[in-house]
Amino acid sequence: MSPTALPLETSGNMNDSTQAVKRGVPADLASLTGSSSILHRTPWRPPIAVAAQGPYITLQDGRQIIDGVGGAAVSCIGNGHPAVVKAVQEQVAKMAYVYNAQLSNEPAEELARTLIETSNGAFEQVGFLSGGSEAVEAMIKLARQYWFEKKEPKRTNFIARQLSYHGNTVSTLALGNHPARRIPYEDVLDHQNFHHVGPAYYRHYAREGESEADYVQRLKEELDAKFQQLGGDTVIGFVAETVVGATTGCVPAPTGYFKACREICDKYGALFMLDEVMSGMGRMGTLHAWESFGDGMAPDLQSVAKGLGGGFASIGAVLVSPRVAKGIRDGSGYWLHGHTYQAHPIASAASLAVQRVIASENLLALCRQRGAELEQLLKDKLRGPNARSAQYISDIRGGGLFWGVEFDVPDTELPRINAAYQRSSGSGQGLSTNRRFGALLQDMTMDKGLVAIAMTGSVDGKRGDHLILAPPYNVTSEELNLIVDRVVESVEALFD
Repeated sequence: MSPTALPLETSGNMNDSTQAVKRGVPADLASLTGSSSILHRTPWRPPIAVAAQGPYITLQDGRQIIDGVGGAAVSCIGNGHPAVVKAVQEQVAKMAYVYNAQLSNEPAEELARTLIETSNGAFEQVGFLSGGSEAVEAMIKLARQYWFEKKEPKRTNFIARQLSYHGNTVSTLALGNHPARRIPYEDVLDHQNFHHVGPAYYRHYAREGESEADYVQRLKEELDAKFQQLGGDTVIGFVAETVVGATTGCVPAPTGYFKACREICDKYGALFMLDEVMSGMGRMGTLHAWESFGDGMAPDLQSVAKGLGGGFASIGAVLVSPRVAKGIRDGSGYWLHGHTYQAHPIASAASLAVQRVIASENLLALCRQRGAELEQLLKDKLRGPNARSAQYISDIRGGGLFWGVEFDVPDTELPRINAAYQRSSGSGQGLSTNRRFGALLQDMTMDKGLVAIAMTGSVDGKRGDHLILAPPYNVTSEELNLIVDRVVESVEALFD
């Protein structure tokens, strides 16, 4: 899933706070917080977008920028697709809202059928929510309900992974394990029922000389040991992102890893649960990321969100396997969970239209094709023989249209890079001169007219910086070149 971008440090007032507001970087917080009535999720006021079409966004100050990451891997077919606009307009005119505890609605029913029919038997039922964190939270509750219905109430433990991110609610923060994001809430997080094993991150966590197969075997044994430590019959399930998103930057698991995890879950009867809020619904070039990056291991429960509605409406879902559906059906027969806007008619109509566009325009195949182009562009322009910043690029990884660039920037270089940002950016004056590389790169891409996600902490929660690109599935080759060129301009400006 996609956490909030790292806040940027501030040090004193800026000479031109208006320019700072336009560029979306910190200035005098007192003046900025007074300029907007929104409780923003950043310590500065973001630029205001007024229009968008495809991957292009027009800002209030008249600038046009290109979105290279779909907001947060959300906008999978871009803005303004006429088929989705038409579907939303028609649904608004026909029926805006009914309460899901009283009435169902046609768009939600049809969307559920579509998701089941395209799953090749992996799923039997769908529960709708309003977004990714809600979807994971609901998946947690449904997993617990399953064992409650099965008369195994002592199953109360979840096992997830370090360096994972599963959402911003209290329970999903506890399920995930990224220290920097948990710090303010650590004392209220549930440490009794949420447990963690190591990340599946071969590049940084394999031992010297350890093969990928041996590394997977070691992780399998670690997971088995955690089950035994907790008591295998007390574990509800194991939860993982199929491809780790914003926390480490588009990191797929080693081949065989999810097969091994599934075997351990089956050994103890626990549920195998996948979080595909960020990587699912086509982002990796297949409808479900586990089909191409998860050893083909269909989960017992799966959360999805971002690519489900493509940003046209707020929607998430829990996909339910035949096993779990039968357990609920044989018990109470219904889901002990609900929200006011669950299965919202307009959100469902928008999402259904998005899924039909993906199918009718063959966008999964195009996603794979454009993904290969993006991979090559990144490798050629950032690590090729003529790349000026190649020495700082330690890895380029991902799949489909979900790619991460990892940087290896020594701390000793940061003063020089901060100074380069001050020189290159018209909005850099007055900021701390000891900011992390990810924060600097995040700002620099915006200065260069590109929306991207850049973060710090990809190695262990503190060290390591990465950039994420996740353009729409219908992105053109020309747009990919523009996106990568602006990445290169941003990176090289910082290393000058």
